[in-house]
Amino acid sequence: MRAVIQKVTKSSVSVDGETVGRIGPGFMVLLGVETGDDESDARYIADKITGLRIFEDEDDKLNLSLADVGGEVLAISQFTLLADARKGRRPGFTKAARPEDADPLYRMTIERIREAGIHVEEGVFRTHMVVDIQNDGPVTILLDSHKNF
Repeated sequence: MRAVIQKVTKSSVSVDGETVGRIGPGFMVLLGVETGDDESDARYIADKITGLRIFEDEDDKLNLSLADVGGEVLAISQFTLLADARKGRRPGFTKAARPEDADPLYRMTIERIREAGIHVEEGVFRTHMVVDIQNDGPVTILLDSHKNF
């Protein structure tokens, strides 16, 4: 499972011109599920997201978590995080899990973040979305449950 976490001052997502999710300060999370991922991958990513200390403390050091600052999460499912663009010009998506396998793990990840006391808004699975991101810092973190990076 892969995630791109962007620390934001605010973020929103809309489908067909209608806003379906909106947060204030927190993380905008793009989440991609890989073929073969399971519950342990969802737990790993959720725990990393809730535990990341990338908000400034009183000394301006990145030392505070979402819970410490009352941050929120906007979660967006994004299979393209598993794209393989090493050959040719058209990326391949064979590593991305099929929707029927990806959706339950995506949901499990979101639920685990909520269980940690974090408010989560989300996009709509398998739809064309427009995501507004006001990256703060900018701070962007890449996570991979298989620890490839």
